[in-house]
Amino acid sequence: MGWGDLGVFGQPSKETPNLDRMAAEGMLFPNFYTANPLCSPSRAALLTGRLPVRNGFYTTNGHGRNAYTPQEIVGGIAQDEVLLPEMLRKASYVSKIVGKWHLGHRPGFLPLEHGFDEWFGSPNCHFGPYNNSDRPNIPVYKNSQMVGRYYEEFGINLKTGESNLTQIYLEESLVFIRSQATTHQPFFLYWAVDATHAPVYASKGFLGKSQRGRYGDAVMELDHGVGVILGELRSLGLAEDTFVFFTSDNGAALISAPMQGGSNGPFLCGKQTTFEGGMREPAIAWWPGHIPAGTVSHQLGTVMDLFTTSLTLAGLATPGDRIIDGLDLTSVLLNSTLIDRPIFYYRGNVLMAVRLGMYKAHYWTWTNSMEEFKKGINFCPGEEVVGVTTHEQKEHTMQPLIFNLGWDPGEKYPISVLSPEYQTALQQITPVLEQHQKHLLPGVPQLNMCDLAVMVRRGGAVCHTHTHTHRHMVLYLRGDRPFPSMGKNPNPIVGTFDFHNVKYTSITHTHTHTHPPQSPPPAQFSLYPQLSLHPHLPSTPSDISANVFFFSKSWSTGKIGALQEFSALLQ
Repeated sequence: MGWGDLGVFGQPSKETPNLDRMAAEGMLFPNFYTANPLCSPSRAALLTGRLPVRNGFYTTNGHGRNAYTPQEIVGGIAQDEVLLPEMLRKASYVSKIVGKWHLGHRPGFLPLEHGFDEWFGSPNCHFGPYNNSDRPNIPVYKNSQMVGRYYEEFGINLKTGESNLTQIYLEESLVFIRSQATTHQPFFLYWAVDATHAPVYASKGFLGKSQRGRYGDAVMELDHGVGVILGELRSLGLAEDTFVFFTSDNGAALISAPMQGGSNGPFLCGKQTTFEGGMREPAIAWWPGHIPAGTVSHQLGTVMDLFTTSLTLAGLATPGDRIIDGLDLTSVLLNSTLIDRPIFYYRGNVLMAVRLGMYKAHYWTWTNSMEEFKKGINFCPGEEVVGVTTHEQKEHTMQPLIFNLGWDPGEKYPISVLSPEYQTALQQITPVLEQHQKHLLPGVPQLNMCDLAVMVRRGGAVCHTHTHTHRHMVLYLRGDRPFPSMGKNPNPIVGTFDFHNVKYTSITHTHTHTHPPQSPPPAQFSLYPQLSLHPHLPSTPSDISANVFFFSKSWSTGKIGALQEFSALLQ
């Protein structure tokens, strides 16, 4: 989801009444950032409070390459990383994730192994359909049990865009909230729905309603979901004990526009780039009775701050055995203070840019390769800036490109290196950069290798082990191609060894492999019989009212509750 997708940020169609109302009742952050311009690393940063280069969610197989977790990924979130629900468990929180996980799908990497008590959703995006034994459709889980697959038990009609997934995810969240309210248990809900990620979908009640096409339909339904959840918090008497935060995991994917991509407002480029459009996100905080209503904070914030802030509100300290990049924003939220801090823009393990105050210095610029650009793949359609949106990796470390984001938010006019303003900005940013690099200890990269043998395949209901020979693919995940490409084969890896957007080397060897459990019998799929619309779904969009919420984390301790929402999945 992009910065410009909400009415409160200027989207002219004004189709997000619940999020707009959330902002009116809470605090708006126009300078809020993700930790990476791609989904998986951003989510890892949110849940660990650490830059992806520290928590290992990056690849070293190519310079400045973006990487994520497709079905073939061997790695996942490192075992020595401490995630937010693991910390909240110390204060007796019950945690649930609803929607996309995207931090690894193999045993040991899944949510219940990293602090979550409940899970309904998928380890991957809803790419597909595949419907073949070589590349199965992506599974959906309820806790540790597979309950179906996308395009099968959980339908998505690519032709019409119809799917009830958002409604199913909404119902899962409501049941969880009601259960914790009944038991008076502090809780944390991470609502990670992905309807605005291509291929975009919406339920029947929202299809065709938006002026913005199918993508707008999906945004409207997510906005509605926010309103329903906030309304539920009010009706249960939990609103003043619940902290809610809405944001996204990366900028809108302009490569999917206009029908399946969003808007990044005045900012340059989009998803996969470290220009403002790729990493600056919509962000709203809501906590009635605590956060002053109708306020705008110009604090520079990041998704990693949600980790630290959540722990503070839960009465917990951050882990003392590692560097935490997230700041505690409680003083910002409650007292409208400002904290001086930089923003680091990474692509893979390469520091591309640094923002300090209103100044942003680019040390590397790149969109995607000229080869891909000539094929029609464009991360910055209609926004090319000569010498800035380069199609080769261009280094500026000796003389960075510096922009004043106050009067040039679109990064179109680099400040002259001969001007006093340039020298002043450079003198301020350089020591911050040097200090960061001095104390940076990169984590072991987790996204370097894929192996077709690790996909969750079809077969018997129990694990089985056999010895076979196959190839390990060492990937050069290319940030110069969209993930996913939207064609007949939307997954970046197509066929057995045909990698459209991946450079790789292969190592053939023989080993013993254990396949994971397969789908349960059809009886397991009766969780939502005949579900077409949520019972609170309005008959027309004009009936939508209420408040906020989206990717959510929710928690509460004693008199303090928190339901944070992190709309991490929206493009």
